[in-house]
Amino acid sequence: MPAPLDVVVTDAPAEQDAPALVPPTLEEIQAIQDAAYREGLERGLAEGHAEGFGQGQAEVRRLAAQMEGILDNFSRPLDRLENEVVAALSELAVRIAGALVGRAYQTDPVLLQELATSALDAVGGSQREVELRLHPDDIAALTPVLAMTAHTRLTADTSLSRGDLRVHAESVRIDGTLEARLRGALDTVLNRGARA
Repeated sequence: MPAPLDVVVTDAPAEQDAPALVPPTLEEIQAIQDAAYREGLERGLAEGHAEGFGQGQAEVRRLAAQMEGILDNFSRPLDRLENEVVAALSELAVRIAGALVGRAYQTDPVLLQELATSALDAVGGSQREVELRLHPDDIAALTPVLAMTAHTRLTADTSLSRGDLRVHAESVRIDGTLEARLRGALDTVLNRGARA
């Protein structure tokens, strides 16, 4: 048989049910919606700004590279033009200096004598056979002032200008033309300027 049910009656209040759910008011819903909208807007703005900034930087780098290429294309012709101007000015300087020095040699044979003596000493003219080639007019002006050894022979060379000379020895050749001397001096000056 089943056990009888005992019913106990107490004076204690029964457990209260959980509070009833109150739906949010219209203002609360609007506030939640506004907050979510602001948060989404701020997040979207930040993400859009970051993406746009990255794209802008990439575009700036691309344009900068393009500008460098354009400037490089402009500078190459300028470099070439600068080299051509330097070469033309060098040539002009050599010609002007050559004309001035040539006149000095015509009027003062001692200058040519000093040059000839230096060239002969450079090849050891007192110990070996040496041919000193000069313009015919320079030979006439130089013969009275040049101390020559038995090993030195003067030769007229009409291909040389006044003030030019060439020295020929066994294994040595010296180009003492005004143009060669002036170009050597100019090259020295230009090389020093390039190193500075």
